Amino acid sequence: MCKGLAALPATCLKSAKDMKHRIGFLLQKPDLNPDQRAVNSKEKTPPVKRIAPAEVNKWKESLESLLDNDVGLIAFATFLKSEFSQENIEFWMAIQEYKKTTSQENLITKAMKIYNQYVIAESLNEVNLDSATREVTRRNLESPSLLSFNEAQSKIFLLMEEDSYKRFLKSRVFLDMMPQPMSSMACGMEKRGRRNISEFGQASPQCA
Repeated sequence: MCKGLAALPATCLKSAKDMKHRIGFLLQKPDLNPDQRAVNSKEKTPPVKRIAPAEVNKWKESLESLLDNDVGLIAFATFLKSEFSQENIEFWMAIQEYKKTTSQENLITKAMKIYNQYVIAESLNEVNLDSATREVTRRNLESPSLLSFNEAQSKIFLLMEEDSYKRFLKSRVFLDMMPQPMSSMACGMEKRGRRNISEFGQASPQCA
């Protein structure tokens, strides 16, 4: 069973520390006293983070564009956690960090930790790899290099791209971050009993 981003191997905890804390913040609610609960129950959850609409729109171009953006990576990880498949993005992140290793001694240690946690069958956070890819990865680790996990990482990337990424683009996590059309914002104001006026001083069309 997956343990979430807290289960990342020690090899990637250093650089992923901030990312883990931000994702944890998104997925957990703080304990509140009764008075705070009463007040907050009437408030909507604030957006994850303000980001330029152009940046959010770029996430629709490709999974690579999404993962290249820190906020996009957090949003995607949040979505995967809701689907109980966060081990895929954790594995991908672990390999990205692994590729930055400069010491051969550390490379061997990191490689075995990643393999034992994500690749080997029945491992703690086993990712969905075919037996051939597992075997190729195992053989690669007989003499670890920065390329040892390339095939496995590519398979998991494709899996996310063809499956989870498409659902992410239709999810509330993503849609809530998309900029609202002006007409939708105006309708929201009208429904709250406010006068519905466009920025040019003319009344906008009536809302349904």
